[in-house]
Order: sequence, then C-alpha cells, then structure tokens
Amino acid sequence: MNGVLSIYKEAGFTSHDVVAKLRGILKQKKIGHTGTLDPDAEGVLPVCLGNATKLCGLLSDKEKTYEAVLLLGQTTDTQDVSGTVLGTAPVTAGEEEIREAVLGFLGDYDQVPPMYSALKVGGKKLYELAREGKEVERKARRVRILALEIHGIRLPEVSFSVTCSSGTYIRTLCQDIGERLGCGGCMKSLLRTRVDRFRVEDSLRLSEIEELAREGRIGEALIPVDEMFPAYLKLRMKEAADRLVYNGNPFSAGDAQELLQEETLCGTQVRVYDSSGNFVGIYRRQEDGQGLSYRPVKMFLPGKN
Repeated sequence: MNGVLSIYKEAGFTSHDVVAKLRGILKQKKIGHTGTLDPDAEGVLPVCLGNATKLCGLLSDKEKTYEAVLLLGQTTDTQDVSGTVLGTAPVTAGEEEIREAVLGFLGDYDQVPPMYSALKVGGKKLYELAREGKEVERKARRVRILALEIHGIRLPEVSFSVTCSSGTYIRTLCQDIGERLGCGGCMKSLLRTRVDRFRVEDSLRLSEIEELAREGRIGEALIPVDEMFPAYLKLRMKEAADRLVYNGNPFSAGDAQELLQEETLCGTQVRVYDSSGNFVGIYRRQEDGQGLSYRPVKMFLPGKN
C-alpha cells in the first residue's frame, strides 16, 4: 500500500510503537512516521506507507498546532509532569502578567532543545544521555510561534493553544514561560490537533485502523500520494513518452498528451501521470532557449528518488 494515514496517537505509545503496530496490522514493512510525538502526548501523527515514505521529511517540516496545559510553580528534568521534580516555587504573578508572559513568545525566539529529546549529539540521542545522568551543552535553535491563544487560567494551571514551526518543543515553551514569570513551569498535558492538512477530528486510532484492515476497507482511510500536492497542476504523458518518466528523465512539452488543468504560469511544479493515469512524480516546469521542458523533483515510482 502507498499513501498516508492520519493516526490519532494515544498516550502511552511512542511514535515508534505506532509504526511497529501498524506493520503488524497491515502486514507491511515499509512504514514511517512524520515526526516524534512524546509518549504522554496525544493527537495527530501522519504515517506514510510504501513509496509515500519519501514524504516523511517533507511532512516533518510542516507547521503544527497543539493544545497544552502549563503547570506553573514546578520544574522537572523532563520539562513535563512525568519527570523528577527539580524545584517548586509559589506562583505570585497575576492573570494579566501571566497573559503578557505567554503572549510574549509570539514570533521568533531561540529555544534550547530539552535533554529528554530524540536529537542526537555525537551520534547518541539526548534522552539516552539523560538517562545515564549526563547533560551536554545544546545550542539554541530559532523557532517560530505563529499563533498563541490562552483558553483559561486556573492557577497554577494555564491552558493554551499554539501553532508553531517544525522543531518547536512545547515542553520547553512551558518551561520558558515559567522562567519568565520567575516561578518555573512544566507541561501537564499535550494534544496535537493539526499537522499541516491533517486534523485531529479526521485521525483514526490504531483500533479503528485494525478494524478497517480486518474488513478490507483500509483504502477508505488511505490518502493517495498525489493528493498530498493539491495545489499542483496535473500533466498526463503520451504513451510513447512513458519510458521517460519511468526512468526519471526530463521531458518536453510535446511529450505530454494532456494538461488535466488549465496552466498559465511557468516555473511551477506539476503532478505527472503516465498515459494510463498512474501517478509518477513531481516535475518542475521551466522554459529556456530550447523551449518548454519539465524536470524531475521527486519521483514516486519504485526505485526512484
């Protein structure tokens, strides 16, 4: 099977656990997830099957939306309530000061990744070093908070939603807010509600995927690879030119029999299909001294990169 499933990851599972369970349910080895979600966190986890695994990196870089609960007055080694408590402090800030502190993180800021994360230093994952009692220096990374909305303040808890760039740790954001308020803080709960086009209300739990697979209806949940590029125009090849795209070669405008949508712009990327209508890959349209041509960007045929 080739395509993308929008999985609702439940608490207690790692992202790797989800992939492992899907391999057993679907009897398919080539499966990959699109970005780690903490074991205690829940929510949207797009999972790619077959040749759609070439999309994993692309989807990992998309913006994401979360709903989180911040617990003020407590810091832990994992930056969430599952960790060992390192310190506590009274919460003396008022509601307005808390709102100002939270909303002050809108925009770009330099965030230091947590020790309990899957990032690698010297070939070893940070959480592995943390479990050995080691702490290493981590360079701050520029992240972007695109939207922040406070839903409620019931001290010592603050509930909010956040839309952010790839690579943003909400646990760290919670700790940073607590530090700005002078009382410390950690994350109490996290729900990922969106990854790009994938939304929590459309995501299926593993038990639901298992039921669909048992009934032979998994195709109802599987999003075809070409539908991941809805903004790209479609181009169909002439039968004699199929061999060009099967080999991942460039082709000229004359090799295409049909533009499946009206195209007016040059330099855009298009979805290319063979003469039978099978999706081949993404090509970029360009015009030079030799006329209009199309060059491969990402191929989705077996064995093509």
